[in-house]
Amino acid sequence: MLNPISPAELKRRMDGGDAVLIDIREPDEYARAHIIGARLAPVSAIDAHDFDADRAKTAVFQCRSGARTQANAARLLAKGFREAYFLDGGIDAWRAAGFPIHVNAKAPLEIMRQVQIVAGVLILSGVALGALVHPGFYALSGTIGAGLTFAGLSGWCGMAKALALMPWNRAKTA
Repeated sequence: MLNPISPAELKRRMDGGDAVLIDIREPDEYARAHIIGARLAPVSAIDAHDFDADRAKTAVFQCRSGARTQANAARLLAKGFREAYFLDGGIDAWRAAGFPIHVNAKAPLEIMRQVQIVAGVLILSGVALGALVHPGFYALSGTIGAGLTFAGLSGWCGMAKALALMPWNRAKTA
């Protein structure tokens, strides 16, 4: 189990060079907003990250609210840090405490937020069209609901994969 650390205590330790902050969110979330000085190591690929240079420091793992970090505590503790915490309340608490965050408003919304928006619009459209035009349109809502259920059970979301290919989600090359 990871112990919590407050935003103020984390800031103090980071300012002193005693802590490394590891953001376990996905790259699209990090691109939109992140704590200045946080190192990106998505939980989906954390096993590929090398933390050897930071093992002597206190590790603080962080996500948006703290829930994802706590759910993956065993994997994170296995990284071998001498001391490890989770940022209590995540980036949301850091922001509420008034500490600096790098925000890129031009970065696309996180893929899962895009999925929620598209799925919601399609379900509402299916219901409205089913009620106003033809009952066959209810199948659209049912199909989207089935896809979301499959994504939740399997961890694979076809809509997220398709949205990731959209032009606004492609990395810009210089």
